[in-house]
Amino acid sequence: MSDARAAMLDRIRRASGRADHDDTEVRVRLARRPTGPKPALHDAPLDAFVARVEAAAATIARCDGEGIGVAVADYLQRSQLAPELVSAPHPALADVAWPAGLTAHRRALAPSDATAMTVAAIGIAETGSLLLTSGPQTPTGMNFLPDTLICLLDAARIVPHLEDAWAWLRDAHTTPPRAVNLVTGPSRTADVEQTIQLGAHGPRRLHVVLVSRLAS
Repeated sequence: MSDARAAMLDRIRRASGRADHDDTEVRVRLARRPTGPKPALHDAPLDAFVARVEAAAATIARCDGEGIGVAVADYLQRSQLAPELVSAPHPALADVAWPAGLTAHRRALAPSDATAMTVAAIGIAETGSLLLTSGPQTPTGMNFLPDTLICLLDAARIVPHLEDAWAWLRDAHTTPPRAVNLVTGPSRTADVEQTIQLGAHGPRRLHVVLVSRLAS
């Protein structure tokens, strides 16, 4: 705890007449990190995640680590999208074998780029959400600026509930990322005449490539 925070808490305790308050119980509870009740999942986490991703109007494909390039090319072709994307500088994307005819740029995203590809940290089975962390390997702009977002996800990193994702985040990062985004399906709004509009505040298409073996 910083000196400034300790001094502030000490002033609060003295003002409330609890200057000698023993906060051991509070510290123990915070270290234990208890959680409340969680909804039951009636399917295995992976199956539940896939079902909820599709229910949120996103698409999903499954492959092994060697099939990433083909899975992405197939998706772009089926969706009648240009065979071009900007790839995040993540190690899992460094050695992808891109099929002939598909151009993958490893550079900063430009306003004119229509498709970006990044790597999600965690998948949440309860909601079909992706947890995306900011950092040099996964720039946050890729999560919101392009029309089409393709996310790679390691199948081993699907957790049952949101609380499990926060627990992973605490354990995996000594210092929390500057930003953590939860993405559930394409961006949408119904603010205008209660009609669903996709791409209102971010990508209008979200495609998840679920990989059985993903490089760290």
